[in-house]
Amino acid sequence: AAAAALAAGLPALEAIEHGLVPGIQEAGRLWEEGEYFLPELVTAAGAMKAAMAVLQPALGRDGRALALGRVVIGTVEGDIHDIGKTLVATLLSAAGFAVVDEGTGVPVARFVARARELDADLVCASALLTTTMPKQRDLVAAVRGAGLRARVMVGGAPVTRGWAATIGADGYADNALAAVSVARSLVGSGAAV
Repeated sequence: AAAAALAAGLPALEAIEHGLVPGIQEAGRLWEEGEYFLPELVTAAGAMKAAMAVLQPALGRDGRALALGRVVIGTVEGDIHDIGKTLVATLLSAAGFAVVDEGTGVPVARFVARARELDADLVCASALLTTTMPKQRDLVAAVRGAGLRARVMVGGAPVTRGWAATIGADGYADNALAAVSVARSLVGSGAAV
């Protein structure tokens, strides 16, 4: 469908904004209402990721470069879970962020090095295991200690707004759709969320 949209002359950004984003939002709504379960959510995220792979190269050709900000995202060291992180990365990309996904099991030093290299606006760190959550705290401290301008956003199933505040994170989201809104707020206003 993404290739067909491009072949029909539809601008990539329009295909994303009016096709992919409403589709993934509907999947998220159905999941929140209990009609979709994890397999359906994973399938929807996979479809969006595949479509983004087709549309992403055309974004630059459309003359509208990704301009909202640069994001480094990953799952913290010791944790191999990536469904939520990948969904957030996909939605951030679709929303107009330039996203570099470092994958899973990302050491704090790699987050910091990549953020420095890219002059990132945001560093997003996911943790699904309570035992790996302290790595988010270490990341916040390391980003601050390195003097980077990047804001740090955290998320993951056991992560709460309270945890984010306790560790000094700039932002927190409890789902992928909210993550896009928080990211926009952090980049746009610079205000903590």
